[in-house]
Amino acid sequence: MTPRPRRRPVDKKDRIFQAPPAKKFEFDETVAAVFDDMIDRSVPYYREVLELIVGLILARGQEELRVLDLGTSTARLLLELRNASELPLRLRGIDNSPAMIERARKKCAAFGAEEIELIEGDLREFPIEGEDVVVANYTLQFIRPLERPALVRRIYEGLNEGGEFYFSEKVVFEDRHLDKAMIDIYYGYKRRQGYSEYEIAAKREALENVLIPFTIEENIRLCKEAGFSRVDTIFQWANFVTFRAKKV
Repeated sequence: MTPRPRRRPVDKKDRIFQAPPAKKFEFDETVAAVFDDMIDRSVPYYREVLELIVGLILARGQEELRVLDLGTSTARLLLELRNASELPLRLRGIDNSPAMIERARKKCAAFGAEEIELIEGDLREFPIEGEDVVVANYTLQFIRPLERPALVRRIYEGLNEGGEFYFSEKVVFEDRHLDKAMIDIYYGYKRRQGYSEYEIAAKREALENVLIPFTIEENIRLCKEAGFSRVDTIFQWANFVTFRAKKV
C-alpha cells in the first residue's frame, strides 16, 4: 500500500483584528492558526532574521549541537535549522501555548521532522542545562520585566562555555521624538503589508501591557548583568533588533 503524502498545515490569513478585540492579546488557537502569516506581515525582515540566526549557528561547525528555542511558536526556526544542516543536531522548543505546540507538532510531522522535541510548558520554570545555543525570538518582551533578569541568568547558567544566546526584541527609544518617528515608520510598514488603520490600532490596544519593550541599552545590560561578557546587535530595522550574547 502506497503511503499517503504528508500535507503541510495551511497557513491562514491574519484577519484577527478586523473586528474589535474581545480580550487582551494571547497566543491562543485563533492566533496560532494565522501566526506565520501574522509574524511575516507584522515583524519586518522576520525571514531574513531567521536565516541570519541559522547561518550563525551553523557557522559554529559543531556536531551534536544542542539548540533550545524559547517561545518556539510554530517551530519555524527549528525547522529552518534542521533543513539547513548536514550535521546531526539536538533541537528542542518550548512554548506555553497548547495551540502553538499542537501547530508546531503538525508542521514538524508534515516535514518529517519528528525528531524535533516540542514541549508545552512555562519557559520561566523550564530547566536549561548543557545547551550550546539558546534562542528567544520576540519572546522576552512578553515576560514581565521583573522576571526577565532571573530568566536571562538561567539561560546564561544553562549554556556551555562558548555558548550563544540569540534573541530578537521590539525596542523603544529614550528620545521621544525618535521613538515616535520609529513607530510611525513601522506602522507605515504594516499598512504596506495590507493591514488597515483599524487593525493596527486594535492590535496596539490588545498588546498594551502585554508586550513591554526595553531599550537597546536595557537589553544589553540585562545580558551583561546575567554574566554574558559580550553582547552585540547583529541586526536592526527601526524598532526591531536582534542580539547575540556570548558566554566566554
